[in-house]
Amino acid sequence: MSDTLELVIITGMSGAGKTVAVQSFEDLGYYCIDNMPPNLLPTFWELMKESGKITRIALVIDLRTREFFSELENVIGKMDNTQFITTRIVFLEADDQALVSRYKETRRKHPLATQERTITGIQKEREMLSDIRARSQMIVNTTDLSPRQLREKIIEVFASDTYQPFHIEMVSFGFKFGVPIDADIVMDVRFLPNPHYVDELRPKTGLDTEVYDYVMKQPETEEFYSRFMNLIKYCLPGYKKEGKSSVTIAIGCTGGKHRSVALAKRMGQELENDHYVVNVSHRDKLKNKESVNRS
Repeated sequence: MSDTLELVIITGMSGAGKTVAVQSFEDLGYYCIDNMPPNLLPTFWELMKESGKITRIALVIDLRTREFFSELENVIGKMDNTQFITTRIVFLEADDQALVSRYKETRRKHPLATQERTITGIQKEREMLSDIRARSQMIVNTTDLSPRQLREKIIEVFASDTYQPFHIEMVSFGFKFGVPIDADIVMDVRFLPNPHYVDELRPKTGLDTEVYDYVMKQPETEEFYSRFMNLIKYCLPGYKKEGKSSVTIAIGCTGGKHRSVALAKRMGQELENDHYVVNVSHRDKLKNKESVNRS
């Protein structure tokens, strides 16, 4: 178990972006819980400490009542006196006008203004949270931040050295088994020469050298591969710029055993050489029965 356990408490103004924040911590590999009552925190933390399997935790704690605020103050005070835990508070806020506008857009009532104007609830909450704001290690004003910019700011501060903010899932598949439902880009390569019709290649897969070489030595394959890779390399920076954490590229042939497997393998290797983090998988390469396989 790690010598130090890390706890991040996400709190702040309602409507300031706590949901985006906790999703960002989840992407970073934190164990996340939304809206835990502070009085449950010591029990929860003891369970985590005993398990020894989770060392980075992010909690959203809503402090809309004085009782919760007092409990959190006491709990943090006790936990800060220990040597095995590092506690940090992330406080999210926004200007009154921005918060009012967000509530109007969502048509929701502010939790402290059920019978009053929205601005009244916001002002009450801001006053109530002033002490915890003063204790926070990180204060983020989201007035002029988009959700993507807030996510980037959190990742910049809390990402570990091993965190990879963008990766590519490269998957081969067979159309006769259905298109992967999570694919962002789908390419059909059934127009390429089929190794299935070569008797000695039929039982093999695109991971075998003989099949891989057969597919890649076809003139049609080389021209297609060059054109398609140019398109992919053009698109990937755009996906990253838009804040996507991953892109799934699905390459399909008839059965997902020969052509798609070979091409997914080659594409994955080239993208890795371009310093992308790539995970290559072959969904259907072992599903095919020789009598019906036409991959």
